[in-house]
Amino acid sequence: MAYRTTAQLRKIQKNNDITAAPGVFDALTAQVAARQGFEMLYMGGTATTAVVLGSPDVGITTMDEMVDNAARIVDATGLPLVADADNGYGNALNVRRAVLAFERAGVAGIHIEDQQSPKRCGLLAGKALISLNEMLSKVKAALDARTDSDFLIVARTDAAHIDTFDEAMDRCHAFEDVGADMLFIVPPLSVEQIKSLKGRFKIPLMFHRDSSGRSPDMDLQELAACGHKLAIYPTALMFATMRACGDVLAEIKQSGSLSGVMDQLSTFKDLEDVVEWEKVRALEEQYDDMAR
Repeated sequence: MAYRTTAQLRKIQKNNDITAAPGVFDALTAQVAARQGFEMLYMGGTATTAVVLGSPDVGITTMDEMVDNAARIVDATGLPLVADADNGYGNALNVRRAVLAFERAGVAGIHIEDQQSPKRCGLLAGKALISLNEMLSKVKAALDARTDSDFLIVARTDAAHIDTFDEAMDRCHAFEDVGADMLFIVPPLSVEQIKSLKGRFKIPLMFHRDSSGRSPDMDLQELAACGHKLAIYPTALMFATMRACGDVLAEIKQSGSLSGVMDQLSTFKDLEDVVEWEKVRALEEQYDDMAR
């Protein structure tokens, strides 16, 4: 990496009204996103849990598993990555440890949420909130623990889903007061509620563009006008991958051939380009020459 991904992220945020970050779940999807010209990436808990464990996101993915996956994504692209750090994996001391672990992995920022353990995907039923004071202690712990002041601490609330929109607003104001860098309000939210966020906070917002239809289909400029600086798309690539895999597997199962889906497949040359085969080959030749 030419310089710290945290510094890259802060530069992107300074230069752009709003930035779109696709939700990647491994090194390959991260490389595909990088080739499409995205400036930063997002790694969510739902997709990571599904891909790594084949499980729903119900709080069983460990901090080490999330950090390990994030580190591979950063290594593959060098792009700034914001990662889901769940509810910090415990109390305020666990949050401190999580911040340091994600920092060491080269991640540019994390979000932590105000759910009770075991936490679960923001769109699933059965969630419960911790007290506001407990969440504030976690946000403060995260801010105190970071060794890089550019490392982004995003405070997330699920109150709009569990309680009320007004409760979510009260919590966000408190997160802002304690020093959070960015706010993340989990949907469902209406267009009217999103528009009401304009000018309400001094710090920017993260927008969750989920693939279930609970997020209004607002464009980036509309979101920027409401105070959003970052728009994440946590599950779009995972759902696209599942659909594509299902179509190909159905063709193999039914016909024993790929002829009906060949036009849907990338080529081996596409793979070589994404994983930068020519660069790797050049390095092989360089060191082979030295070894002779």
